[in-house]
Amino acid sequence: MKNPISDNNQIQIVNTFSELVHINFQGVTNAICWKRNLTGDFKEIVSKLRLKENITEIYAEDLLTLKLSENGIIAREIILNDLQLLTDFGASPSLNLLRNYERDEEFEIISTDVYSYHVDRSPIGTHTFLCTYHGAASDILPNEQAIQKILIPEVREKLKELHNGSEEEFEAFLKENYFDLHYHPLSNSQPINLGSGNLWKLAVDHPEQQVLPCIHRAPLENDGEHRLLLIC
Repeated sequence: MKNPISDNNQIQIVNTFSELVHINFQGVTNAICWKRNLTGDFKEIVSKLRLKENITEIYAEDLLTLKLSENGIIAREIILNDLQLLTDFGASPSLNLLRNYERDEEFEIISTDVYSYHVDRSPIGTHTFLCTYHGAASDILPNEQAIQKILIPEVREKLKELHNGSEEEFEAFLKENYFDLHYHPLSNSQPINLGSGNLWKLAVDHPEQQVLPCIHRAPLENDGEHRLLLIC
């Protein structure tokens, strides 16, 4: 079962881009949503873009070369405007057309790919911005509804067997391999789907952060459908 966006105190809803970027996280709020009901035909844009690999970065000039219907043009202008707003703010947005992300097959004990619930980490004060224009959208999870995977006793013991070193070195090993960033949902957890068209700001784990980082995951893609995703 998934919670609606409006029913969770983890999320603050705003009505403008200015509010999205200037309102700070506080208390239990670690996700801010510029909730939008976008018009335009984003599916048409996806159908006319060329996927070169599983993930292909799309640039403004790629969008501008597309011959689109009136609704496709509206969708393109929305995307270009979002890219410009974030760039002017000082972010480095990337527009991705994707079939799927790579799966983590190195460690059977604990998955560290983006399909696993995880938090983002940065050495500097920053945020994750995210918008799905087409295809399946990501989920977030309230922090109290998840446990760090490395705190699950059986997982921790298996990781210690894999490492076979001192406790101090073990903690460094967990960070170096990003094991500490991944979470397991508790029973009866209720993920929140981010929906299409909404532009999100998610809290990141960094030294200046005053709130818990936002736990999120990439969705399983719908069969035969590519996602169009803005992220930075």
